[in-house]
Amino acid sequence: MYYVCFDCGKKVEDEYLAAKIRCPYCGGKVLYKDRRSVVKIKAK
Repeated sequence: MYYVCFDCGKKVEDEYLAAKIRCPYCGGKVLYKDRRSVVKIKAK
């Protein structure tokens, strides 16, 4: 599973976040889960 840094936009693996919740690239504390875009189908 990946998390995305809100500040720099880079992907961070959850294994790195076991020690501390910080982006290894910029030091940002705000991370969110990488969600796939959902395909919406119009109901008939």
